Amino acid sequence: MENSQLCKLFIGGLNVQTSESGLRGHFEVFGNLTDCMVVVNPQTKRSRCFGFVTYSNVEEADAAMAASPHAVDGNTVELKRAVSREDSARPGAHAKVKKLFVGGLKGDVAEGDLIEHFSQFGTVEKAEIIADKQSGKKRGFGFVYFQNHDAADKAAVVKFHPIQGHRVEVKKAVPKEEIHSRGGGGGGGS
Repeated sequence: MENSQLCKLFIGGLNVQTSESGLRGHFEVFGNLTDCMVVVNPQTKRSRCFGFVTYSNVEEADAAMAASPHAVDGNTVELKRAVSREDSARPGAHAKVKKLFVGGLKGDVAEGDLIEHFSQFGTVEKAEIIADKQSGKKRGFGFVYFQNHDAADKAAVVKFHPIQGHRVEVKKAVPKEEIHSRGGGGGGGS
């Protein structure tokens, strides 16, 4: 499951005074940081009050997530798995959900296969494969419900998963109303 994107965390709600060395000082206690940055406005050179830290492995990033909530320079900050730049514009990419949509499911995939595969990211409460109400024929997609948001974020960072020898696509399951009301679900502070 080693995916470098899983090692990168978004930190939101930083104090405007927080420096990269201050951010590094707080988060390096959980592991080896390979990158640390506070995002600044290029015109004003002031902090945009968010940043990123990247750990050398997933276990270290998981340790930082598990230690939430974090307070840095007096501000309680929000930690999330960082969404890749290319996926950032996708509807719902920044939504805080426990439910994932799984598409491209073949007929030989059972709910137990989904639970077994996705348990590597965290505790799965249930999985369901959607079938046509009249015929009972599987429709090729389903949902996985996690116990917490971070497990869902971790699984969603990996866009394609191998299940029963098939490649399936995973996205956060965001209610249609939420996508429309947020203008595509963009923005990092959701």
